[in-house]
Amino acid sequence: MQRNTDNSSPVSGTGVRETYSRYLGSKLVALSRIFGGQVERRSHGALVFDESDTPYVNCSGYGVFLLGATNPHVVAAVVEQVQRHPLSARLFIEGRVAQAAEALVDIAPPGLSKVYFTCSGAEATETALKLARIHGFRRVVTMTNGYHGRTIGALSVSARPVYQKPFTPLLADVEVVPFDDVEALRAALRAGPPACVILEPIQGEAGVIIPSPGFLDGVQAACTEFGAFLVVDEILTGMGRVGKSWAIEGTSVRPDVLLVGKTLSGGVIPVAAVVATEHAYAPFEKDPFLHQSTFSGAPVTAAAALAAIEALSIYNVVDEAARIGKRLLESFRAAARFAPEGVVREIRGAGLLIGIEFADGGYAGEMVLGLVENGVIVNHSINCPTVIRFTPPAVITDSEITQIERAVERSFASLTPATFQLDNGQV
Repeated sequence: MQRNTDNSSPVSGTGVRETYSRYLGSKLVALSRIFGGQVERRSHGALVFDESDTPYVNCSGYGVFLLGATNPHVVAAVVEQVQRHPLSARLFIEGRVAQAAEALVDIAPPGLSKVYFTCSGAEATETALKLARIHGFRRVVTMTNGYHGRTIGALSVSARPVYQKPFTPLLADVEVVPFDDVEALRAALRAGPPACVILEPIQGEAGVIIPSPGFLDGVQAACTEFGAFLVVDEILTGMGRVGKSWAIEGTSVRPDVLLVGKTLSGGVIPVAAVVATEHAYAPFEKDPFLHQSTFSGAPVTAAAALAAIEALSIYNVVDEAARIGKRLLESFRAAARFAPEGVVREIRGAGLLIGIEFADGGYAGEMVLGLVENGVIVNHSINCPTVIRFTPPAVITDSEITQIERAVERSFASLTPATFQLDNGQV
C-alpha cells in the first residue's frame, strides 16, 4: 500500500475516511457522515477548517480550547522546547517541569503545594485514587452521572452503568450518591469507614449540571466531619473556563487533591495534573517510585503547561470567559423562542461552559446537525444525550460570537416538532 509521506499535505476526503475506517474504526466514520463527514485540516484561534478550507467556529473539543487553537504563546514555547529538549532522560531532574509546577501551585486554590503531572485527565484521576488508597481510604463515594475518565479506576468512579457494565468487575467499595444532595453524602459517609469523596464542582458530561448554592460548602463540611479525603475534579472547569479561576472559588472547599487538565494543555500538548496538599502528597514525597509514568512531567508537556498558565493573564481569560459566557447564555435563551414549543427544556451555563437541554435526544442530534450547517461545531454530553454543550474559546472575536448566536437561532428555528415523541405524548 502506498502511504502518504508528505507531512505538510495530509491525505484528504475519501482517502482519510477509508484509512480511518480500516485502521481506527468504521463506526466513528459512519457517525461523522451523519454530520457531513468533514475531515479536519487545520485550526487557529476559534476556527477549525476542513479539507476544503471551510471554517467552523469551534465550540467543541470537550473544553480543551479555552485559549483557542494553535495559540501563538503556547506554540512558541512548545516549538522552542521540542527543538531544544522535548523528553527527559529521567536520571537527572529537569528545569522546565519545576517551573511549570511552581506556576501551577501559584494559581491553585490555597493549601495545595505539590504537583504530579500526567498525560491525561483519566491518569490524573488514577493518581488521586492511589493517593487516597495509600492514606487508607479504600472506600470511594462518587456522584451520579459524574465523569472522571475511562481507565479502570476512573471508570469505577464515573457513575454511568452503560459504560461500566462491559468492564466489570471494577474497583470494589465504590458508592454512588446523587449529585447536589448533601444529606445523601452525609448518610453515605456516616454509614461506613472513612472514604475518599470525588466530585466535579459543575458536572460537565452529565449535561452542565450546576449545583445549588451551598452544596459545595456542605460537601466540605461533611468531609471535615467524617474525616473524608476530598478529590475535586476541575479538569474541565478549572483555569478560567467557568468565568473564574476555579469553580470552587468563593466556597469553603479545600480539597486534599485537585485535578487539572484540558486548558492546562494550552490546546497544543496533552497534559493534566494532580495538585495536592503537603499531607496528601507525602507518600509520593517519601518514595517517588511508588507512582511513575514515562511521560509524566516531560519537558515538552511542561512547556505547554507553563505557557498556558502564562496565557491566562496575557489574554485576560477569566474576565473574558465571564463576559462572553454571559452574553451567549442570554442570547441562547432569547433564541429559544424560535424552537417549537416544548422542545427546549433548559439552557444553563457558567462562563464558557453552556448546555442546551432538549426534550429528546433526537432534537439534540438535529440541533448539532443544524449548527454544523451554519458553521458551528459543538459536543454532545456523554452521560446525558439530551444535552449539547458549547465550550468556545475566550480568545474568540466579536464576529465569531455573532456567528454562534445566529447559528443557534437558525438551528432552533429549523427543528421539526413532529420528528420525535415528547415526554407528554404529543408529537
